[in-house]
Amino acid sequence: MVREQAGQVLAANLRALRGQAGLSLSELARRSGIAKGTLSQLESGTGNPTIETVFSLSNAFNVPVSSLLTERTEPDVVLVRSASLDVLSSNAVDLRMLRRVDLTDTVFEVYDQRVRPGAVQHSEGHPGLEHITVISGRLRVGPPEEPYVLGPGDYVCFPAQRPHIYEAVEDLVMSVLLLQYPADQVASRVHH
Repeated sequence: MVREQAGQVLAANLRALRGQAGLSLSELARRSGIAKGTLSQLESGTGNPTIETVFSLSNAFNVPVSSLLTERTEPDVVLVRSASLDVLSSNAVDLRMLRRVDLTDTVFEVYDQRVRPGAVQHSEGHPGLEHITVISGRLRVGPPEEPYVLGPGDYVCFPAQRPHIYEAVEDLVMSVLLLQYPADQVASRVHH
């Protein structure tokens, strides 16, 4: 049920963003590098997106990931239970979006991030800054040619536009990922 609800949110946001941008499925497929059939499934709420898919869509629309994954509500108190969250997975990383915060000139997205050992997550880059704090384990992160190794309590921030990697050094890494975007990069926001 939860994954179904999250899929419906992504489907609605994807349709709205594509409509606002005036893009055909074919043009969005060309810009994002995602097959037209996959996009059609995502828009109908039947697809199962990966981290790479969601970030490719984020880049194609030039919006934060949260513009694709979250309903727009502004409660005074926000309580998020991990079990109720959709998980975006790749070969090495599981992400759960906890919160999007819109400030005057900045948008923040807060993620519970778990990096599994035995694989490397490669990102070609995307808008914004990445802030990472390791809770447990040892994480290799940053530019592929000179990554940083972080232990529990360590923090790093770097421009996300450049290629970067995530890799658990030994065991599962639990960390907090904060994505920061300038608000002017969030050109079209989806309101529900």
